Amino acid sequence: MSRVCVVGSANVDQVYSLERIPSPGETVLASGFATARGGKGQNQAVAAARAGAVVSFIGAVGTDSFGEMTSAGLIEDGIDISRLRRVASPTGTAIIAVDAAGENTIIVDSGANATVHVEDADRAAIAQSDVLLLQLEIPLPTVLEAAIAARTAGTTAILNAAPMAPLSREVLASVDVLVVNEHEAAQLSSESGVGDLTELVPTVVVTLGGAGAELHERGAGVVHVPAPSVSVVDSTGAGDTFCGAFAAAVGEGSEPRDALRFAVAAASLSVQREGAVPSIPTRAEIDDALA
Repeated sequence: MSRVCVVGSANVDQVYSLERIPSPGETVLASGFATARGGKGQNQAVAAARAGAVVSFIGAVGTDSFGEMTSAGLIEDGIDISRLRRVASPTGTAIIAVDAAGENTIIVDSGANATVHVEDADRAAIAQSDVLLLQLEIPLPTVLEAAIAARTAGTTAILNAAPMAPLSREVLASVDVLVVNEHEAAQLSSESGVGDLTELVPTVVVTLGGAGAELHERGAGVVHVPAPSVSVVDSTGAGDTFCGAFAAAVGEGSEPRDALRFAVAAASLSVQREGAVPSIPTRAEIDDALA
């Protein structure tokens, strides 16, 4: 069983179901509304836990009701929240609009996530883990500090470079695996001045939405894993499901291409359900899909 430490964001999502996403200045009536746990860090932590990993979460929430909701939900998913700090800032929130085709737009208020940092006890948790999983909804200095802690301890560091932000060569050189979509890969390549991101990161995973994902390893060819054809209900959180499942598989010692297959299957299951955390599949469901 793999041990995954997630340093990241925790939000509460407020999700509106719409026939179509409104244009600027336009008002569109929603056909439904739901409140659910979200945030890239929390989503990925839950995905890793449901995929079979033992997960610890390092982050921050407010002392408000959304903070209570987040803490209770993480505990329910069996995630260690002993390093989830309660701070004066409000818990992070997101407003999500989902159209009839399952596409979405998202507005995020960082709130408590902007206060996430790495303490000595957090470094110990990272050192005791097989995999560290990071995203970019927390301060960049925290991302770098956590990645360096993982490098020092020999823990595999995976960075999901989303939402997109300028990244220094120092950050990229501090991680073992980079997970990006096609747009993020192109932008990072341009900003870093390299044609191939594997010049900076040994392993790069490029997610392709409904087309699956690609594995780029330094000195090796490209491996493409297609996604099964499914009916998309809501794509919210699919990328996070992919990352969490991938981290869990890597922590178990799976070869990168096998971990990629596992993660693609998990993400394909998630898009067939509504919401972020509510859509994340269990290990049994992923194994069934692969079988």
